[in-house]
Amino acid sequence: MFGIVRPCRHVLCKGLYADWMGHLCGLCLALRDEHGHLSRLVTNYDGLLVSVLTEAQTSAPTPRRKAGPCALRGFRGADVVESEGVRLAASVSLLLAAGKVNDHVADGDGMYARRPLAAGATRLANRWSSAGTATAGTLAFDPAPLTEAAARQALLERIPAQRRPGLGGLTGPTEDAVAAAFAHTGTLAGKPHNRDALEAAGRAFGRLAHLIDAVEDLAEDRASGAYNPLAATGTGLDEARRHCDAAHADLSAAVHTLDLPRPALTHALLVRETGHAVTRAFATAEPNTPGAPPDQRRPKRDPGGLLSLACAALTCCTCGLYRPAWDEERDSSCCGRLDCSGCDCCSNCGDCCSCCSGEDGGCCCDGCSCGCD
Repeated sequence: MFGIVRPCRHVLCKGLYADWMGHLCGLCLALRDEHGHLSRLVTNYDGLLVSVLTEAQTSAPTPRRKAGPCALRGFRGADVVESEGVRLAASVSLLLAAGKVNDHVADGDGMYARRPLAAGATRLANRWSSAGTATAGTLAFDPAPLTEAAARQALLERIPAQRRPGLGGLTGPTEDAVAAAFAHTGTLAGKPHNRDALEAAGRAFGRLAHLIDAVEDLAEDRASGAYNPLAATGTGLDEARRHCDAAHADLSAAVHTLDLPRPALTHALLVRETGHAVTRAFATAEPNTPGAPPDQRRPKRDPGGLLSLACAALTCCTCGLYRPAWDEERDSSCCGRLDCSGCDCCSNCGDCCSCCSGEDGGCCCDGCSCGCD
């Protein structure tokens, strides 16, 4: 649920990290204020990209509000985003979460195979779907591509293997959903001329997210016999990597054509961090590939069941600061796994910074002319 774009403070400048946290906390509080505390479980790193995109397209300062002390911020207050963009992000997060839960129930995955849990999950998903649809209505956003995505995906997965579309065809519902959400940010920001590029960026990001999710789950799905688009289409990791690289190239090209008065955070997340997500996914998947060298350490796997549910809830309640062992290995040692030299975290800052410099792992571009400090 946390998405593929999950940067830590080691790979963002101080100013950009603070902006990103402002959107994250703003999304969490928007969910709480409009839909209750339980809805905060759907706080989604990828979902808040909608809020980031909306702000990036506006030259005027985005409205912010003072948030009270929070344990996750060391009991300090913060300025968090309060805008139509963050409300759209809340709607998108609720609708996608509802679709994901319904998909798990339909497939009978893990704990969802138990009728009492499946019934409770279905009621919760319906509640989230209604809440997300209601918020979408206040923003003049048509939620149909998001509400229909899970059902369309299920139909594609049930097509007999001999008539099933290729890997590209299987990602269509996800692409349409993200394209619709991204495109509406142009409407909210008063930049309708960005719509085509936003749709292109959304389709590429949706395709990339779908593929990365398939890569990360491949070994577990093979072991359990669950559906996986890579296994269903006979796509190996090398070919999957080519698809991911192509999707990332399309995403980068679309983002760079956008009219963005404030591009820095958008470029850092949608261009650089998505590239890191691809690297991270395949670094995790390759040790699980048949024939991999025996000395490669396999990452710990999600055990499923109640333990997995409890850990997922704790992760949600701490906005991802707590990570179970099987998830921590994906993100550990940022500077050890990433080549941050010449990074573009300041967008047009050139080579003035190296994200892994400094004793605290912060970016050395603090104070540079791009104003990201």
